[in-house]
Amino acid sequence: MASLSSSEPYRSGGPLRSGELSSAYRRPLMAFFLRHTDDRAEAEDLTQEVFVRILKGAPETTVQAPDAFVFTIAANLLRDRLRLRIAKRADRHVSLDVDPTQDAPSEPLNIAAETVSAERALMDRQRLKAVLKALEELPPRTRDIFVLARLEKLKHAEIASRMGVSVSAVEKNLVRAVAHLARRFGP
Repeated sequence: MASLSSSEPYRSGGPLRSGELSSAYRRPLMAFFLRHTDDRAEAEDLTQEVFVRILKGAPETTVQAPDAFVFTIAANLLRDRLRLRIAKRADRHVSLDVDPTQDAPSEPLNIAAETVSAERALMDRQRLKAVLKALEELPPRTRDIFVLARLEKLKHAEIASRMGVSVSAVEKNLVRAVAHLARRFGP
């Protein structure tokens, strides 16, 4: 994968042009998003959104580790997508209103099954919210390394290369992240 120059500042319309971004990152980003979405159209949309966010970014930001920068934006997009899906699911409900002109509901209600799944969904949503909050408490580099290692299943050497740090730094950040989560949620 080609790296973006770290000697020149990151500017919209400057060294990072859309053609350079596309040629350097389109394939790796598509592979990244396809692993998580299994939907080519959605992966393409998310890839385009990464480019849009980069090109709309702060006009004079210097990018020291371009690969990490691009894939951090990609990971954040996946988090946003997950949050949006959870929010949309929270709006779903089964109406228990009965039409007063009818003696019985037009469709039988399976309240027990809906209650169990609603309770499970609520518990899962609360657990996810707690984990996301705990991850947000971590320093950004530690959080990104944890996400790449534990969720993306990348090898420590690959993470070190992407983030421009040593393998030892990756391991130390992982220990720090796991220790933080263990303190928050127990062994």
